[in-house]
Amino acid sequence: MMLTKSICAALTLIIVSPLCAANGISPEHKRKGDVIAQRAMDYLESRQNMDTLGFDDDPETQTLPAITGLVVTGFMLDPSVDERHPVVITGTRYILNHQQPDGGIYKDILPSYNTAICLSALALVNKPEALNGMLRGRDYLKTLQHGDFNSSNPEDPGFEEPITIDHPYYGGVGYGKHGRPDLSNLSFFLQALHDTGTSTNDPAYQRALVFLNRVQMNDEINDMPYADDSDQGGFIYATVENIESVDGLAGQSMAGTTTETTENGTEIVRLRAYGSMTYAGFKSLLFANLQPDDPRIVEAWKWIENNYTLEENPGMGMQGYYYYLCTMARALDAMGIDEINGRNWREDMIDKLYELQYGNGGFRAIDSRWMENNDILITAYGLIAVQHCKN
Repeated sequence: MMLTKSICAALTLIIVSPLCAANGISPEHKRKGDVIAQRAMDYLESRQNMDTLGFDDDPETQTLPAITGLVVTGFMLDPSVDERHPVVITGTRYILNHQQPDGGIYKDILPSYNTAICLSALALVNKPEALNGMLRGRDYLKTLQHGDFNSSNPEDPGFEEPITIDHPYYGGVGYGKHGRPDLSNLSFFLQALHDTGTSTNDPAYQRALVFLNRVQMNDEINDMPYADDSDQGGFIYATVENIESVDGLAGQSMAGTTTETTENGTEIVRLRAYGSMTYAGFKSLLFANLQPDDPRIVEAWKWIENNYTLEENPGMGMQGYYYYLCTMARALDAMGIDEINGRNWREDMIDKLYELQYGNGGFRAIDSRWMENNDILITAYGLIAVQHCKN
């Protein structure tokens, strides 16, 4: 497939400067973005649990350090904030207080999810204790990837045999050490590797690309049967539905299925690629430093152009909407462009976030799936999104 001149030029920015910040927003949108960010930070600061120093932290129910990690990330992305900000000081302390002897940052559950998100926060905090915690956490995180290696002791109760490249889990990351892998967790994993300065020559990236290929719905990229004759280019959630279906190789999309028409006119039903996972996959490809003319980049970008919207999470309606906005902003900012199909995505997203924000700085819950009725979580997502739009 030939790249258009405009796409090629835009994608070239990825190679020259992986986090090239564009300057294409109006002064009005810059002011509006600053207002959104300040309101969100004020709101989040008011919601901090001063007993634990965490956010949305209730020791009697569940503890997810990842939410505090998202908040600290959102604050540290703001030019007005540095390591001396009270939320950053206490939030960092909270994160490090949850670092386990194995290096992971979690409490009881979801070690991959929590560790990865907290590593991205620690990477922004210029303090020796944050750096030390980050390096220990990164070493631990790498052990959670499925692959043809095993860094644990065979005597360990949690020991798992290495898997070969033909296994549907290969290169993926799940919520925990033994969990079924999915693209969402892999994207947080790769975000953490990127943010902590891991070389793209690291074997973890190469293994991840195998899994990424298998969740991209394109027959020429994906060697799994559920992608046969598909030409969508976007991404789905996982290579198998659950741990019991490893041999079925059916794949999984939270967006269900869609009907495609092949080159010879035959209609086929395939798993539907959708917005949040496509931006998660695209961002992951960028972080793996693929070349602009790589078919995986080209096909993902084709899907993004054809499905650009801020009105919903394409394929999912309003489910996972704030996650979608956050992931979209991170991916497009990493690409270093301002426009899609003649639309300034940064200004469009600032306008949408301004519309969704309450006067107190929190954001309006739209759907309850994936914890998006949690006002702290969606405000953290919104804060990270607007920072990538305006800075």
